[in-house]
Order: sequence, then structure tokens, then C-alpha cells
Amino acid sequence: MQAIMETLFDVVYLSTVIIWGLQMILKGKNTYVKLFGYMSVLLGFGDAFHLIPRAYGLLTIGLEANATALGIGKFITSITMTIFYVVLYKIWQVRFNKTKEETKVLTTSIYTLALIRIILCFFPANDWLNYNAPISWGIYRNIPFAIMGIIMIVIMYQEARKHQDKDYIYMAIAVFLSFFFYVPVVLWGTTIRIVGMLMIPKTLAYVWIVLIGYKDFRRSK
Repeated sequence: MQAIMETLFDVVYLSTVIIWGLQMILKGKNTYVKLFGYMSVLLGFGDAFHLIPRAYGLLTIGLEANATALGIGKFITSITMTIFYVVLYKIWQVRFNKTKEETKVLTTSIYTLALIRIILCFFPANDWLNYNAPISWGIYRNIPFAIMGIIMIVIMYQEARKHQDKDYIYMAIAVFLSFFFYVPVVLWGTTIRIVGMLMIPKTLAYVWIVLIGYKDFRRSK
């Protein structure tokens, strides 16, 4: 039952964010909407590298027997999610008309953290192809990622309050929830497998982020 329900959820999720993203890319009338489209497609295709092997494992030979494909998918998803937040930062800049000059330090920080995170993902010690990969490296590579998330939560909330932008208050909450549900998976997902179920509400938080942009796209048509 878990295999069927989880697979159906993944199919609906991936199809939704990719379709929304393509609509925004192809029909969006401004840079802001198109950025949301690129981010949404990146999210969908990036997660597909992990979720499709997971669905195959659940429905057939089991997850542990599918460790290589799952590990490669997890590696790719880790990188695409890092880029996701870089694009989200760019969306924030466009939304609130931030110039390069006034966000120079902040931009450097976001790009540096993203680069560090991606570099850490390439270290052999991550042991991506091992079903019981070391928790320690799961923590190391997620430290810069978490800092990126904290920065995004703070700057989104600050600007949203300043401009009374309700959508971006919700956006800050969605980013917070995505990390709130993700951290336990990083810490205990390998040893307590049921904790991995928290990836579902984490995924819904990402859908919420994309939905905010999609609603802007629909309003602008």
C-alpha cells in the first residue's frame, strides 16, 4: 500500500510542478514569472532522478537492492536543490527591485554557500552508492544549505513585512517548513526509516513555493 500511495503522490507532484513550470516559461510575460518557471522545472526534473528509482525500488526489488540508482539520484537532487535556492534568491531580488550594488555582499554569500555545498557533494566520503551512507557527511554537506535557507527565510520575511506582501510572508513560512521537515530526515532518516516520510510534507512545502509564483503568473495573463 505504501509503495502504491507514495508512487501516486510522486507522479502527481512531479507532473504538477513540471507542467506549471513549462507554462510559466513558455507563456510568462516577464522575467519574474519565467524565473519561477525555470525553478519549477528544475525542481521537478531534479527530484525525478531520486523519486523514480525510489518508486521502482518500492514496487519491485526493494530500496536497498536499488541503492546505486537511489544514490546517484540523491546526488543529482542535492545539486539541483542548491541551484533551486540560488534561483529563488534571484526571484527575491526581482520581486523587491533589489539592485546588484545593494545586495552585493548578500549575493556573494548565497553564491559562495551554494558553491561550497556543491563541492561537498562531490567528496567520495559521501558514499552516495551505499544504502547506509554515513550520517556525518549528510550533515556536513547540509550545513551551507541550511545557512542558505536561513538567509532566505530572513530576507523574504523582512521584505514581505516592509512591503506588506502577504504572498512572501507565506513564502518565508514555506521555506521554513521545508527545512523543518528536512532536518530530521538528514539526522535520523538512515537509522529510523519511518522518518523519511517527512519528505512528503517537505515536498508539499516546495509545491507551495511554486504555487505562489504560479498564481502570480495566472494573475498576469
